[in-house]
Amino acid sequence: MLTTAPALRLCGADELDIEKTFECGQCFRWNKCPDGAYEGVALGRFARLWYENGAVYISAPESDGALWREYFDLDLDYAAVSEPFCDGGYMERCVEFGRGIRILRQDRWEALCSFIISQCNNIPRIKKIVETLCRLYGDEIETPSGTHYAFPPAERIALLDEAALAPLRSGYRAPYIIAAAREIVNGTLSFAELDAMTCTEAVRRVRKLYGVGEKVANCFILFGLHKMEAFPIDVWMKRALKEHFPKDFDPAAAFGDYAGLAQQYIFYNARSGDK
Repeated sequence: MLTTAPALRLCGADELDIEKTFECGQCFRWNKCPDGAYEGVALGRFARLWYENGAVYISAPESDGALWREYFDLDLDYAAVSEPFCDGGYMERCVEFGRGIRILRQDRWEALCSFIISQCNNIPRIKKIVETLCRLYGDEIETPSGTHYAFPPAERIALLDEAALAPLRSGYRAPYIIAAAREIVNGTLSFAELDAMTCTEAVRRVRKLYGVGEKVANCFILFGLHKMEAFPIDVWMKRALKEHFPKDFDPAAAFGDYAGLAQQYIFYNARSGDK
């Protein structure tokens, strides 16, 4: 019989907003429960997070505490690094509205595959495709809330053909997924080498993957490699940049090493109705 993992205090509620972090478009495997808690699978582990007495708690083995702190990037002072963005105007509103968002340190392969799936897609459909992929080819994880599935390794996906991915209904993205998995398995694409590159170099290299364009490459560089200078631009960002920034705006010059965090504040604010 499965028992519930102990409740570990992860951080203060002012350090991590779980809803904003899980709903800002950077990850696709966390789901809100009727009681307001979030459940999901990351790094091959199932966890449940909730608020209690002004803190964020996680139901996970005590031995995994450091792993989850790293996953949620809790050793970085987000208030301090975002303070320079607060200009008294639009960016300050974005920062305040998005405060509590953290850039997750996700599994690299999962992030790459998920953002390949995200092309010209909406979040509910992305989540459905990703979950189907995990259910079909991921390892089972038995939990108190039922069976969940780990993200399948690249080695497993590399052995498949497009017909095997047909149940995902991912359309033209299926060959892109398989091609990326095969490049990882055969060593053509090395995450270690990408780590050693500058952000610009890494984007250029990832764009050489079959079917990967500028936006997907930048999303992976930011959310998969955690290179915080990356600044993905989608339709929401194009609209926000056009309405609130000069035509020749340079995110790197304006936001420096944390341009990706600024991007998340802008994106979350724009997608939520520019409040």
